[in-house]
Amino acid sequence: HFRQMDFEFALWQMLYLFTSPQRVYRNFHYRKQTKDQWARDDPAFLVLLSVWLCVSTVGFGFVLDMGFFETIKLLLWVVFIDCVGVGLLIATLMWFISNKYLVKQQNRDYDVEWGYAFDVHLNAFYPLLVILHFIQLFFINYVIISDSVIGYFVGNTLWLIAIGYYIYVTFLGYSALPFLKNTAILLYPFALLILLYLISLACGWNFTKMLCSFYKYRVK
Repeated sequence: HFRQMDFEFALWQMLYLFTSPQRVYRNFHYRKQTKDQWARDDPAFLVLLSVWLCVSTVGFGFVLDMGFFETIKLLLWVVFIDCVGVGLLIATLMWFISNKYLVKQQNRDYDVEWGYAFDVHLNAFYPLLVILHFIQLFFINYVIISDSVIGYFVGNTLWLIAIGYYIYVTFLGYSALPFLKNTAILLYPFALLILLYLISLACGWNFTKMLCSFYKYRVK
């Protein structure tokens, strides 16, 4: 029920995902001890994330000078494909990989809950959303989509920070589970991310400009 959702606690988690994400996962530990499950049992975080997603996507539509129906179409794409669809895919993939390869041999009776894998994705997705779908909005028209070096440097640096956050918060989520081993491999994509970032600066690729073109193509 809507009235039973703890939005204050969900807002607390959103704040700490930026300032101290380890504290968020300590709460998951507490939930396991008190309710015998790792995954959230309160959808308040998902509801607030959805609100953030909707508001920021409408902001994107405004910045890209889209009409009302184009913005609604973009909103449906972003919510159901980019967030839910891709989220389900990533959570399922991480759930499979962690249970198949990361569970310690002596802890074979334990397994990663699929709901927890989805929660980890949502936790990691939120900072990425705020950086790329909110903070970036203020720089798109005046700085980022210009053809200058400053434009793609600012834009690509925001992408580096956002995806870096996603990788780090995902790593923290799985390393918080005491029955998993070798979770440090989840940090390996950092090397590829930094390499791609340096190549993009050398080649003058502008990831935000590509995203804007992709969004406009979607709503044609």
